[in-house]
Amino acid sequence: MKTVSEHLGAVLDLLQPLPPLDVVLHDAVGCVLAEDILAGGDLPERDLAGIDGYAVISRDVDGATPQSQVTLRVLDEIVAGSVDDHRVVTGSALKVASGAPLPGGADAVVPLEDTDGGRAAVHVRSGPAPGSFVRRQGEDLRTGEIAIAAGERIGARQIALLAALGRARVAVHPRPRVVLVSVGDELTEPGRRASAGQVFDANGHALATAVQDAGGATFRVAAVPDERTRLAETLEDQLVRADVVITTGGLSYGGNDTVKEVLAQLGQVRFDNVAIAPGRQFGVGVIGGQTSGTSTPVICLPGDPAAAQVGYEVFVRPALLAMAGHSERYRPTVPAAVTQAWDSPAGRRQFVPVTVLGSPDTGYRATPVGVPGRLSVSAMSRANGLAVVPEDVTTVEAGAQLHCLVLES
Repeated sequence: MKTVSEHLGAVLDLLQPLPPLDVVLHDAVGCVLAEDILAGGDLPERDLAGIDGYAVISRDVDGATPQSQVTLRVLDEIVAGSVDDHRVVTGSALKVASGAPLPGGADAVVPLEDTDGGRAAVHVRSGPAPGSFVRRQGEDLRTGEIAIAAGERIGARQIALLAALGRARVAVHPRPRVVLVSVGDELTEPGRRASAGQVFDANGHALATAVQDAGGATFRVAAVPDERTRLAETLEDQLVRADVVITTGGLSYGGNDTVKEVLAQLGQVRFDNVAIAPGRQFGVGVIGGQTSGTSTPVICLPGDPAAAQVGYEVFVRPALLAMAGHSERYRPTVPAAVTQAWDSPAGRRQFVPVTVLGSPDTGYRATPVGVPGRLSVSAMSRANGLAVVPEDVTTVEAGAQLHCLVLES
């Protein structure tokens, strides 16, 4: 029997980071940067007005107040993007828009609301200090400075900086393309009428959402029955668009061990009992390659929705984050005192759905949702964490401290 750590190691070894890909900015959103982005010039490239107002020599308006206003001659008006040369001389001002280049000689901007807004002459009611309301050349970035370091996830704020630097394309670790296949004669699609003995496919929808939350691109296949030819054809058809395939179900010890038989024909996949609860048998390996020469990783999870979700959290999610180039791959954990006692299976690392409440200052408390040890998809839906019981603990006492994976922040 494999330990949880051994199986996780096998999955991480299989799902290596994807090669960098050069993409347009829009396609970079949600991806991890694969290169350092250097500033090609100063940002801003020259001194700019930081507010609508009047560019002035600060000593000309030193001491100006509403009761003792200073009057300056207005030489001209400068708008953002202007390339004309302008200069302020003593006793004068230039009206400027926010983002307009600061004229020569000026060292401050008087906000528009601190003036009468005059065109030929302006009455100034405040005396800003040198540098007030001015964006200095290079104050955001200097030429050659790292603007965004490799390994950072690209979101809207990073896109704004990339665009401001003039970058139209960047190298990123692409989002893993994940094909999800639920296997079982008993499965039917939510929204349809379930016949006697049928259950709705919860795994396909749950894992599609989980993969998307981890930054992957999902391709969910409608549930496939325990029919070997159809499953084999489905998997072969999906390989062209998959960086990894995840199956759920079809791992029984009886006659319906469809997944194991089919994958044995398509590639090399190892199935092991893993010392985890919930769940028992998991698969990891590669399929395809006979015709294309390229093998595709495959991860096999149990069919029970609660066990599949736990298996995904423990084994799959960290590996998908690794594929996408993330350095932070694991859920945060907090130590929490459990509020009730329960028995835990000997020799297995148990993951129990809990609600975790508290703070770093007051400490955390973890309350099991549902009955520990019983598979419950409703308990998983109400939990915000998973309490981790070590393999050598068979009785969890009330008040015991357990590490809890935090599923929601």
